[in-house]
Amino acid sequence: MWKLLVGFALFAALAIFILMKSGGGIDMSGEKHDVAAPHAESASDVAASAPAVPASLPEAASAAASAASN
Repeated sequence: MWKLLVGFALFAALAIFILMKSGGGIDMSGEKHDVAAPHAESASDVAASAPAVPASLPEAASAAASAASN
């Protein structure tokens, strides 16, 4: 039993040493739900960068599905 306590104490000391050595810049407060944070991409940017779908593609897919169901 004493080995478990010594091992825990050593592990805790090592963890505290690593956290202190990193400069204390670690945020342990959990998830942030900041509404004012900017999003990575807006919907218009994604739509503008998406490749254009040819007009005949949906018709061809519909024809293939219709033929498969017959």
